[in-house]
Amino acid sequence: MKFLFDLGGVFFDWNPNYFFKDIFTSENDLEYFLEKVCNDQWNLKQDAGRSIKEGENEAKQNFPKYTKQIEMYYSHHREMIKSTFNESVDLLKYLKSKKYLCYVLSNWSSETFTGMIDDYPFLKLFDGMIISGDEKLVKPQKEIYELAISRFNLIPNNTVFIDDKFENIQAAKELNFKTIHLENPIKIKELIKIYL
Repeated sequence: MKFLFDLGGVFFDWNPNYFFKDIFTSENDLEYFLEKVCNDQWNLKQDAGRSIKEGENEAKQNFPKYTKQIEMYYSHHREMIKSTFNESVDLLKYLKSKKYLCYVLSNWSSETFTGMIDDYPFLKLFDGMIISGDEKLVKPQKEIYELAISRFNLIPNNTVFIDDKFENIQAAKELNFKTIHLENPIKIKELIKIYL
């Protein structure tokens, strides 16, 4: 068995709200900003390889009132990581001690991923990584899973894919991966047991 992991929501407790809750004085303003201005769909375009500068310019053109906050989004990206999930890091160390091959398939901007491996040394334990921004593909696009299969020599029905987003799990299932929809990272060891 091989293992293919997402990063955000599986290893990293990342949420823009962690940073912006101290920037906005109004809860309604904060919600509007994260739902309409710098929302998941907008962020996904940077994860898919669009430059941060281009993403910022588009958002500032559409929402000039929020220019200052838009410019803060990526410059404070690391402050949106509250912590790592120790259960997942411990599991990775255990899997590697047992000689399992472990890989990453993550939606993440190439620009903001720079330096992450130095700052979070556990990432060096992985046997390979696909960061969406480097490939200009994102989950749940079928092509990024096919890239992982090819690059890491995976047999889907002998590979467990772990992700926190339902749509990404569904896409993996369609390609015959075994899957864990990780809604609570504390449960990762318990959920993975059946595959060991």
